[in-house]
Amino acid sequence: MTHRNLAELSARLEETVSRLPVRATNAAELFDRYLEVSIQVLDSEFNNYTPGELQEYLETFLYLKQLELRLIPFPDPREA
Repeated sequence: MTHRNLAELSARLEETVSRLPVRATNAAELFDRYLEVSIQVLDSEFNNYTPGELQEYLETFLYLKQLELRLIPFPDPREA
């Protein structure tokens, strides 16, 4: 089992999305590109990680990307 470093994964995702031939025209389209690439990574590399590790990392990455792109509101801690 080859274990890839999770620290390099977000950089690889960013690079892959930036090199896609078709550019997103808005934040929602850009997020869709990240989602598509993340699914491909999960499908092709899940065996390289501890069970659940890659999925959890990608879910967190995508959640943060939604916040960054302002597709979802940042949670207000006062409303928790």
